[in-house]
Amino acid sequence: MSDMATTTDTRLMAGPPSFVQTRPLDPLPPPMKDSGAIGWVRQNLFSSPLNIALTLVCALLIAWVVPPIIKFMLIDAVWDGASRADCVVQPDRPQVGACWAFVIDRIGFFTYGFYPIDQRWRVDVFFALLAFGVGWMAWLDAPRRDLGVIYFFIVMPVLSVILLLGLPAIRLPSVSTEQWGGVLVTIVVATVGIVASLPLGILLALGRRSEMPAVRMFSIIFIEFVRGVPLITVLFMASVMLPLFVPDAWSPDKLLRALIGVALFSAAYMAEVVRAGLQAIPKGQYEAAMALGLGYWRMMILIVLPQALKITIPNIVNNTIGLFKDTTLVFIVGIFDFLKSIEVGRIDPNWATPVTSTTGYAFAAVFYFIFCYSMSRYARYVEFRVAAGDRR
Repeated sequence: MSDMATTTDTRLMAGPPSFVQTRPLDPLPPPMKDSGAIGWVRQNLFSSPLNIALTLVCALLIAWVVPPIIKFMLIDAVWDGASRADCVVQPDRPQVGACWAFVIDRIGFFTYGFYPIDQRWRVDVFFALLAFGVGWMAWLDAPRRDLGVIYFFIVMPVLSVILLLGLPAIRLPSVSTEQWGGVLVTIVVATVGIVASLPLGILLALGRRSEMPAVRMFSIIFIEFVRGVPLITVLFMASVMLPLFVPDAWSPDKLLRALIGVALFSAAYMAEVVRAGLQAIPKGQYEAAMALGLGYWRMMILIVLPQALKITIPNIVNNTIGLFKDTTLVFIVGIFDFLKSIEVGRIDPNWATPVTSTTGYAFAAVFYFIFCYSMSRYARYVEFRVAAGDRR
């Protein structure tokens, strides 16, 4: 027995046997079929018989739709020309695609409408001021965002009104809103509607949940009435019916009436979005805020509303994108927006061809897609940022 113990001690002192692994093995790379592009395709496109079938159907649909679109939009497109003669079928050109020469020739009209040519620099400055303000507010890590709020909501609107309408005192000729058009009108209507809808919607949502009967009743009636009618009805009420009830001297400008109608319409829908977020906040949050001695408005601004808006970011973005696209309805009440400018440009006899209308509408589709997709992606980024605390 002592000999066996001595042998064991000798082996332990000599170290572990040569066949025993003394350190962890390096991790092996995942199988090729489960990583990289192949793994992504396998997991997302061919993970089940149904996914395989849907993938094949989508691939066939893309192969059927995309090549003709590329051929029309790019390969057979006409990029240079001065009239309709350059965008029609000719003996040396049996097929004609999109007439981008028409868009290039009329791009100034599509952007500014009937705004005086020698004053269009004012619109360009407005676009630059707006882009700077949006960039400052959208950059979540930007320095002095408190100054950015003052600039975006006070300084920029004042400067924009002076620039676009004019101020003879500083040698800026007056330009009536009836001369505005194209992208300018679309951007102005969308910006005013989007910026005004959120604060008004928050106030209406809080009013609908208020304990004061008069405030609650007014908010409910306004929200339900506006949501119960289409936007066209609101625009007609603001643009056609309103002047019948007020003196001519008090009747606001046609564009201003449309801006008010769009802002109130979008605010009613935004109010329901915000109210849904408020209802999702646990009662304990309200009780904790009141236990800290916070008043109603401080409780809402510091505790409740940030959480409610965080929850409803997807719905807020959905309303915003819908409002941006709904700005095309203002042309029904005689306002010359971007889509209306394309409608007028396509019937110009100098550019009347079988492909002119399709080209104009394709240009409009690209324009709206770029703006709406950008808003969607930015909202996704913000949603990811604000949800970082929940992942910890």
